[in-house]
Amino acid sequence: MPRPASLSTAAFATLLLIALLMGANHVAARVAFNHGVDVATAVVFRSSITALVVGMLLVVQKVPVRLSAKHRRALPAIGVLIAVQSLCLYSSVARLPVALALLAFNTYPLWTALWARLVYGHRPERRVLLAMPVMLVGLALALDVFGAASGLGAAGQWSRIGAGVAFALAAAATFGLALVFTQHEAGDLDGRLRTATTMGQVALLALVGVAVQGGFHLPDAAAGWWGLVGLTLLYGTGFTIMFTVLPRLGVVGNSAIMNVEPIFALVLAWAVLGQSIAPSQVAGGLVVVATVMWLGLRRR
Repeated sequence: MPRPASLSTAAFATLLLIALLMGANHVAARVAFNHGVDVATAVVFRSSITALVVGMLLVVQKVPVRLSAKHRRALPAIGVLIAVQSLCLYSSVARLPVALALLAFNTYPLWTALWARLVYGHRPERRVLLAMPVMLVGLALALDVFGAASGLGAAGQWSRIGAGVAFALAAAATFGLALVFTQHEAGDLDGRLRTATTMGQVALLALVGVAVQGGFHLPDAAAGWWGLVGLTLLYGTGFTIMFTVLPRLGVVGNSAIMNVEPIFALVLAWAVLGQSIAPSQVAGGLVVVATVMWLGLRRR
């Protein structure tokens, strides 16, 4: 992966824009959750619109739709994993300050290394092993695991954040496994086709969840509608830019620059939702983000 110095100004700005859109998407989701929308409803709206937009890209750009037997076996599994990841991450966002949910989710590189070892027998890189304790210390600070910043003590703090952290880590674990499967089983498939099929599956699975709970839970106030529309448009726009602009700028895949998403979310959540965290938690968050970027910027 190229180092930051090799990025053009346009590429760097585009990566930051995507991070901003994705961070704003989660803040908009929290607004929607605060006004009557449930997680399954949000995932259906977000994923179906994104699948439609990326599907239109496939048609306009005349991307050949060719799936091998290997792809047909792998894509349903990847779709299920991303559906679980989506539901878990939004469930965390609904329970935690948005930035903390995203920071806990940002442990996914560690889960990716673990799954690669367990499933494919790949030994983790030394850089990943060095990053693990640093990232975990940063996450412990960010989450205030001992309750020092909140004054609640460890038990009180975990009673407040435990469910949200569990959902975020579950999202990170399933996303890490999805990345490993994608790399080994569908890495040669066009990213647009892979995303369209995955998002379509996620939308269908979330729709099943909506049916099981008795129907859509739509907003009960105007702010909730703004949040639902916002999360859908922001997520869809971010993905569309990722697959239309980044390839032309010579940026391959998900650059580490986009891992500043929790920082954008922290600022936006403070401005829009009034959420704030202690300075020690901000410091821990910066450690997590810096470590993830350090991992992502390594040469492969």
